[in-house]
Amino acid sequence: MRRQALLIGCGKMGGALLERWVLSERYEFSVVDPVAESVPEGAHLFRTAEALRGQKFDLIIIALKPQMIDQFVPEYAEYLVPSGLLVSIAAGYAVERLRAHFASVPTIRLMPNLPASIGRGVNGLFATPDVSAKDRKDITDLMDLTGLSIWVESEDVLDRVTVLASCGVGFFFEIARSFVAAAGALDFGPDQARELVLTAFSGAADLAIRSDLDLATLRNNVTSKNGVTQAGLEQLRQDGILDSLTLQTFQAAYARAVELR
Repeated sequence: MRRQALLIGCGKMGGALLERWVLSERYEFSVVDPVAESVPEGAHLFRTAEALRGQKFDLIIIALKPQMIDQFVPEYAEYLVPSGLLVSIAAGYAVERLRAHFASVPTIRLMPNLPASIGRGVNGLFATPDVSAKDRKDITDLMDLTGLSIWVESEDVLDRVTVLASCGVGFFFEIARSFVAAAGALDFGPDQARELVLTAFSGAADLAIRSDLDLATLRNNVTSKNGVTQAGLEQLRQDGILDSLTLQTFQAAYARAVELR
């Protein structure tokens, strides 16, 4: 018999994870979301906490915006079995604040990213000391359906993983958008530019993953002396602006993560 899991909230990130989680042979998923139009086949959709009366869950996963947790989450504590596990994907909402709503049950904070929906995600995970080895393994197996899982030793490290892997996806999309927009100056239409840019980026990433070479060497391998790539790189790297802007971007995101704790 599969263990019962409840997902509270099924927005973009919760929905992306659920697309893969319904493939689990260990968990059966129910979802509470008042506005979700549908859920993947195999999951059960409820509109309110009241509709769950009489049910109990081995695992409750909170996928709400942090500012909504204090208002809506306390009413779900009664649905968790005494030996249950609590998981949160709410960015910046500290474990101890969350446990206060659930009588300090074993808790895992999970920070995924959007490619989880296609099994190519990166997940940072932090567990309180009372999470059992079995629960850690069960959650690892669940998250392996969505991509790479990395356990970290503190919430601070988790916030830094969030900046790099979760926020980083948004940063990548913005960089790609900028590339596509700039391609207009070379007389490419938006659809063709998008295809060229994303295919080139995807191929470069796959090449780097499969290679033992560092990124600087890979860059140099496509940069001929006084060639086309070098001309572009000289603009991209002038005055260290690229490294400086990237660092400032990461620092701003991390500072906000700390502020939200």
